[in-house]
Amino acid sequence: MNKTLFKLHSWMALAAFVPLLVICVTGSILVFKHEIDTLLMEDKVRVQAEGRQRQSLDALLADVNGSFPDYEVVGWHLFQDPGRADQVYLMQRGGSDWSYTLLNQYSGEMLASPQGLTHYLTDWLLDLHYTLLLDDPGLAITSVFSVLLCLLGISGLVLYRRFWKNFFTLRWKARLIVYFSDLHKMTGVIASPVLLIVGFTGAWWNISHFAHELEEHADGAEHHVMQERLYGSALSLQALHDDSVRRLNGFEPTYISLPWEPGVNITFWGDVHSGNPLLSQYASNVSYDAGSGDYITAFDIREAGAGAKIVDSYRRLHFGDFAGLASRMLWCVVGLSPLLLSVTGLYIWYRRREKRRNARIKRRNLRFSPGGAL
Repeated sequence: MNKTLFKLHSWMALAAFVPLLVICVTGSILVFKHEIDTLLMEDKVRVQAEGRQRQSLDALLADVNGSFPDYEVVGWHLFQDPGRADQVYLMQRGGSDWSYTLLNQYSGEMLASPQGLTHYLTDWLLDLHYTLLLDDPGLAITSVFSVLLCLLGISGLVLYRRFWKNFFTLRWKARLIVYFSDLHKMTGVIASPVLLIVGFTGAWWNISHFAHELEEHADGAEHHVMQERLYGSALSLQALHDDSVRRLNGFEPTYISLPWEPGVNITFWGDVHSGNPLLSQYASNVSYDAGSGDYITAFDIREAGAGAKIVDSYRRLHFGDFAGLASRMLWCVVGLSPLLLSVTGLYIWYRRREKRRNARIKRRNLRFSPGGAL
């Protein structure tokens, strides 16, 4: 069984190692996406917050609409870090593509003109990570490789299930293949739990999003082309924000979803500070009618069942931010482990392949040698 499983493990690794390297390395980098953005364009993503108070959402919305009259706001990130600039998602009238601008929430200043979702370096890396730059079909492709990552982790743990006997053994003075074999086993066993979590949650998201796209556009319907504002112009976004805070005890809005197509409500997503470190900052929500602003419904993750909480935890588990900087650093380092696993695994596979090839040549030479049997 081990021999068959080893072959399966090797062939899966050979088939998937390039895409998995791309996915894992970009994911490792993106753990510190905002920090990288700060290094590259601090003037766009960071604002001076000390001693200042946010302007009202209505005033900020008027600033955005006045600055970009050909666009409609469809989403709004309200980051929990007060020094991080608001990120406002837009759709241009006559188009169906999303873009975003960055906004100083204290002064109302536009920090960037509307740019596509892959314009900046880390956004491009994010698209490469999730879709391999292949748009919606890429979601299905990366889902397959995420599943393969899980299978590689499981098969590796089964193959080296007795790892604890020589867990930290590295035979430095042995032949290179022996040393690489020890290093491959040790790295794989240490990294597998995190890689399994990342692979499973990534596959779940991509499969879910791809299935949603298929369902929404199964009849060949194109994405909605924005022609006009899809929510009541007289609505007070700040009043709805304040009402959402009253609807759920301890609710802190972190993202506002505004209609991007007909029939979509205005929804405030946010954190309820439950004390559960695995619940995301978008776990609860309050929805309002886009035309009238009437309250529709609220969802409190604290009152939800175990299934909803587990699914919501996938966000924290995938990004590794559930324990602050320590867990993020761990996720970043482990995300790079496929580099080492690929190098050591390829070398082991190549040397074993060479050994088998040489053995076949030796047997063939013996067969046709003067003293051999034809």
